[in-house]
Amino acid sequence: MQWIARSDYRQDEASLLQAARRMGSGAAIRLARKSFHRQLLGAWTGEPRNGPAIHRSRYLLAAMDQPLWTPSGERIARANLTRFIAEARASGAPVDGFSALYRWSVERPEEFWPLLWRFTGVVAERLSDGREWEAVATGLDRMAPPDPERGPQWFLGARLNFAENLLRRRDHHEALVFWNERGRQRRLTYAELRREVARVAAALRDSGVGVGDRVAGYLPNLPETVVAMLATASLGAVWSSCSPDFGANGVLDRFGQIAPKVLFCADGYRYAGKEIDSLGRVREVIARIESIERVVVVPYLRDRPDLATLPRSVAWDRFSAPTPAPYQPSFVPLPFDHPLYVMYSSGTTGLPKCMVHGAGGTLVQHLKELVLHTDLGPDDRIFYFTTCGWMMWNWLVSSLAVGATVVLYDGAAFAPARALLWDMAQAERLTVFGTSAKYLALAEKEGLEPARSHELSALRAVLSTGSPLAAHSFDYVYRSVKRDLHLASISGGTDIISCFALGNPIAPVWRGELQTRGLGMAVDVFGADGRPVRGEAGELVCTRPFPSMPVAFWNDPDGAKYRSAYFEVYSGVWRHGDWAELTAHDGLVIEGRSDATLNPGGVRIGTAEIYRQVEQLPEVLESLVVGQEWKEDVRIVLFVRLREGDVLDEALRDRIRQRIREHASPHHVPRKVIQVNDIPRTISGKITELAVRETIHGRPVRNLDALANPASLEFFRALPELTT
Repeated sequence: MQWIARSDYRQDEASLLQAARRMGSGAAIRLARKSFHRQLLGAWTGEPRNGPAIHRSRYLLAAMDQPLWTPSGERIARANLTRFIAEARASGAPVDGFSALYRWSVERPEEFWPLLWRFTGVVAERLSDGREWEAVATGLDRMAPPDPERGPQWFLGARLNFAENLLRRRDHHEALVFWNERGRQRRLTYAELRREVARVAAALRDSGVGVGDRVAGYLPNLPETVVAMLATASLGAVWSSCSPDFGANGVLDRFGQIAPKVLFCADGYRYAGKEIDSLGRVREVIARIESIERVVVVPYLRDRPDLATLPRSVAWDRFSAPTPAPYQPSFVPLPFDHPLYVMYSSGTTGLPKCMVHGAGGTLVQHLKELVLHTDLGPDDRIFYFTTCGWMMWNWLVSSLAVGATVVLYDGAAFAPARALLWDMAQAERLTVFGTSAKYLALAEKEGLEPARSHELSALRAVLSTGSPLAAHSFDYVYRSVKRDLHLASISGGTDIISCFALGNPIAPVWRGELQTRGLGMAVDVFGADGRPVRGEAGELVCTRPFPSMPVAFWNDPDGAKYRSAYFEVYSGVWRHGDWAELTAHDGLVIEGRSDATLNPGGVRIGTAEIYRQVEQLPEVLESLVVGQEWKEDVRIVLFVRLREGDVLDEALRDRIRQRIREHASPHHVPRKVIQVNDIPRTISGKITELAVRETIHGRPVRNLDALANPASLEFFRALPELTT
């Protein structure tokens, strides 16, 4: 093989840069190192390792490792995070930038969290001696389920009300705007929202709801859902919600554990142009949960739904009938860790775990993420594509604490019009557009180009979560949505009702990477020996306590369920269950769930490494990959759902395998590639690799009610393709 001539070098440089753009920045660096340390530096040719070759290698490495977006100096100067860094420095913290701020926030949480409290203006009672709290924290050396005596506990003695913090704004600025598949439906100002909350809270109080009682919502993403939650929180009761696409058994698995006193529901919901009745399932639920004393029905499909056969029911407008005098809400002050929400695990491996989140921890964590990591302010208009059965609904609604306008949407993402969400973004002049990685991937497949078709001058940030955002989706956003935009891929979970890794509005965005670990979150990646690793994937962990840890699991008096969920793999360390890698930019790449990690021939592979390659092929709408136990080893099996009219023939199989081999590695190449019509997913929309893995091995899937489309699993049973 001859040494590459200059013209060939230029051609090779272009091809490698093109390949790098299809990969994440970390993968691009690895590609450059492998190719140039062999090719340009003579390992393949015998060419002496001379200066020009080294220069070219360094040039290409630098060219490939460029950010997709860098905030302007003006943007950095006006960011909330920049002001917070200045306040931290003024307080005596050794902080000269974000990296130092992150280190300080983790090493000195007793200083970081009080500064955040004051910076975001948390509303709370003061003690009789004028202090805000008795102690910032206790038990910070103990990473374990919170214990009243041993900790960890935060802001001891502080008393606050979550709803009061979200309703601190009282003027005629828009608080909520509601859209569905038919367009904009309703607006509520902060003044109107406060009055609505006051009326519903009074009705709940008259119904016997008080501190610690549970109130459940089986509701679409409506303004009434927000009102009911805030009314519940204002009384010190505990809110829990499911989206209306849950079947009756899925609802019973959740609400049946917590014994709610009041159930809010709607008469139905709309999805993809269809009207779906909810009252039949509600009837079944209330027949089997004896604790429910009152059912409040929101008329959504019809103005006057027939409630004659629904026991203990009352229509929303009768329940919260306005009174002659304008109501103003009252707020019960409660301890920092008083229960606010009960959230649920997916339930795919058994009965869903009920995670109890405290009011104070949820509030300060959301304020941190919204104000500092998202740069949200009172003039912003924020949207997240979510149902009220996903924690992103809770996160979105907390934007009210900043005084921003929250835009709600209920319905399908692409029906009845493919670009409906971008129509909404333009009409409402959204500044923050939140969605899922799957939506962005499908929008690219659908050929949506809102940068050309819509006026998005107000839009400054796009957030993505739910699954790892593939590198090509980063390209899509900057190519087809907007060039000057903060794209933040974020990751956390219902377990913490927040994020472990998310955006940094004053730092560059690197292709395929989550920008930063969350402030105050001691996030690390552990190898097989339980020690931190860099430059390779491992278990995502958190090594120190943080305020939004669940205060408890429901019906878990000795904490056994809580410990089993997070603390049994590493002593004194929270293991989150994600397979991740810390990058050279101090960002994160999430490779998928660690319990779904593939292990062919002893090589551990994250499922996202395969998805991000396969789903770039235009024929593939989505895919699911599992490991099949085979001949004392594991072989990779890839299932693909194709565009309508496309068929998986040998030519397409070869292209899929070739792309994976070239852009991941030979270890990633699936032994079997099989076409499917549907891919099983949870009700929150996440594909469920574990359910498919159990099914192909003939093992039972414990809780089919956790799946949105359980019938889809039938295809995977006794597949003949997997017997050879």
